[in-house]
Amino acid sequence: MAPDQHPAGPPRARYGPRPWLAIFVIGLLLWLLTVAVTFSTRNANLVPTLVLLGSFLVPVTFVAWAFDRVGPDGVLTPQRLMAAFLVGGTLGVLGASVLESSLLRPSPWMWLGVGLIEEGVKIAALWLMAARLRPHRPRDGMVLGAAVGFGFAALESSGYALTALLTVKGLSLTDLVQTEILRGLLAPFGHGLWTAIAGGVLFAASARSGRLRLTGSVVAAWLGLSVLHALWDAMHSLAAALALLFTGTDWQWRLLETGYVPRPTSAQVGLITGLQWGGWVVVTLVALGWLRALARRTRPLDTAHHEPAAPWQGWGER
Repeated sequence: MAPDQHPAGPPRARYGPRPWLAIFVIGLLLWLLTVAVTFSTRNANLVPTLVLLGSFLVPVTFVAWAFDRVGPDGVLTPQRLMAAFLVGGTLGVLGASVLESSLLRPSPWMWLGVGLIEEGVKIAALWLMAARLRPHRPRDGMVLGAAVGFGFAALESSGYALTALLTVKGLSLTDLVQTEILRGLLAPFGHGLWTAIAGGVLFAASARSGRLRLTGSVVAAWLGLSVLHALWDAMHSLAAALALLFTGTDWQWRLLETGYVPRPTSAQVGLITGLQWGGWVVVTLVALGWLRALARRTRPLDTAHHEPAAPWQGWGER
């Protein structure tokens, strides 16, 4: 057997044709039930259940969906993906928190700094999770990267949900639920997608040598993903600036000249919301196109290890 080949493992157990769908439906019903009981009883002991179910539902569902699209050869196992989700995601969140609090200060470039740090720590966590994995097939890298990214997203969403819960007027279950719904809707198009791209690039750069390498393509992917991340995070501020530029009134410009940020009008609020969501759609389409192009370009590296020719059926393929 060639050194870069992995022996075929036992067939993976299958739990129905779409296990990810069962996970999502059951999890959603449990979350809705928790919401109803928490609002009716006002029992604060249910808040952790509400936060964890809401924050982890979509990320866990997408990891299961991605896992269902890799070959049944035992290279990527449920145990390895679980470790990537929990360990990789936790290390990413902790590393990002330490670096951001130490290195970042309020400035026009802060969003780019956040992107560079968070995408960097996720790639580092992915590298650690893949250290003993052989062979390095790009498709497996995409799935493993998605697991790390969604683990990061789930833990980050938990923090945002708890922050939304705590208000100056006391605990706000409404704000918590709204935050979880919004972040659940956006979860498939953020950290998981970006780290899937990083995983595909990292594994493609290492597929032939048999060891993980920091190449120019990996650095370029890190920089590109950091820019997408920065644009995503800064989209509300960019939308507000564009709305003011195109529809600003005289009194708003006068306030701005004196150093005060003017309140937007009701019409501008709608415009800002539309521009923000439109910007998120553009960032998502760029990332999806990048993933699809990467999957097509690296397909020969996946099939070089005597696998079935089924391509990565990820965000860019379905």
